Amino acid sequence: MNLIKLFAVTLLFCGVTFLCAESTAADQPRKPDVVLIVADNLGHGDLSCYGCPDISTPNIDRIAAQGVRFTNFYSNGPECSPTRTALLTGRYQQRIPGLECALGTGNVGRYDDAIALAEQHNLGLPPKENILIPALNDQGYKTVGLGKWHLGYEKHLLPPHHGFDYFLAVLGGTMDYFYHNEPTGEHVLYENLKQVRRDGYLTDLITDGGVRFLKEQPADEPIFLYLPYNAPSAPFQHPDHKPDQPKVAKKWDAKDWQKGDRATLKLIIQRLDEGVGKIMQTLEETRRADNTLLIFCSDNGAYPIAASNAPFRGHASELFEGGIHVACMARWPGRLPVGQTDGRPMLTFDLTASIMSAAGCKLRKDRPLDGTDVLGQIAANKPAKPRTLFWRARRADRTWKAVRDGNLKYVWRKDDGGLDEYLFDLAIDPAESNNLLASRPDEAASIKAQLADWEADVRPSTK
Repeated sequence: MNLIKLFAVTLLFCGVTFLCAESTAADQPRKPDVVLIVADNLGHGDLSCYGCPDISTPNIDRIAAQGVRFTNFYSNGPECSPTRTALLTGRYQQRIPGLECALGTGNVGRYDDAIALAEQHNLGLPPKENILIPALNDQGYKTVGLGKWHLGYEKHLLPPHHGFDYFLAVLGGTMDYFYHNEPTGEHVLYENLKQVRRDGYLTDLITDGGVRFLKEQPADEPIFLYLPYNAPSAPFQHPDHKPDQPKVAKKWDAKDWQKGDRATLKLIIQRLDEGVGKIMQTLEETRRADNTLLIFCSDNGAYPIAASNAPFRGHASELFEGGIHVACMARWPGRLPVGQTDGRPMLTFDLTASIMSAAGCKLRKDRPLDGTDVLGQIAANKPAKPRTLFWRARRADRTWKAVRDGNLKYVWRKDDGGLDEYLFDLAIDPAESNNLLASRPDEAASIKAQLADWEADVRPSTK
């Protein structure tokens, strides 16, 4: 072969190689975008897709209609901070000290471990324990959050130290929707590490920020958008009626905070639903919808003000079903089935494992996940695997514990009034009205043994 022919062949080979490489790169599916929407203290019975007769939530319902609606989804805790800890770590919150109870207004610890950490200015989620956000960052995701943080007031515990590229956060669990202050009058709205002022109803600020981010982010870069709304949590403030002055402690004691009527709650939930609709519309407009894993859930059940946890017993802060059995649904076009209900028992941190799997995240050997890639199982049409779910919640001198093993649920409650134990068969008694403890002692003993083993396993590590 002469030099001219050799040169031509070489060019042809290089060209084919380049085209093949370019084609291979182009054929690689882009990592899915992830949008995670978390409502605050939303009652199981307050969405129309879960049977609510008087509140219409068409946009949230549309997620369920276009994806999977879960009928046995549980929050990791009956209050805000514990569930959010499990969500960001993928692990039982009991593995981290001080987070078995919601952080009190002004960073107050509400049981012994939490009180000690607050005195040391360390109450909250340590950044080293956050599994989800650093893992997504490593996969090239832009990670943005807007809404309720409730995982620490101290500067070294704020979202940027956890790896978020941007976070507009309200720090605590109870704040004025319009003025963004706590009952003490303390302003708790932060943009990254800086206290800021914003004009607007908080639900709308969260939605508008999410819409703006979706529109501004380059289409070829994967995103994780975390929208932990404070709605529909108290105080019950009409979305279109801004008070002349912010609520403060002298006008906003515990009794006032717990006041509310069904009509106002309905407006708060409907404004939340409108926000979800705007996010979904923007996903369509930016051509992201077909490659987005969209999840909606609540952090725990509702308090007994004007909300409904139907058909369940109990409310937020308790481990009866009303405190932890919550709404959840997920849409992922081309991966998850459409219009399906799924009854497998799940916990919040299963969403963490599912998101990490979908994004191709690497797992940490020093912090193994407790959650399961349930969405991956469903996408692969795999049946649910038997599992046992555990809870423990502490506040002051009160402790709740619970276990769900199959259809049996064991509840243990100790407070100043003494000790109470219950055993329920949820398959025939979802309202937990018939205590089977005395009639099924062997099964109760087995579940108690599992609970003891779990408590030993989740003791906080010093590493």
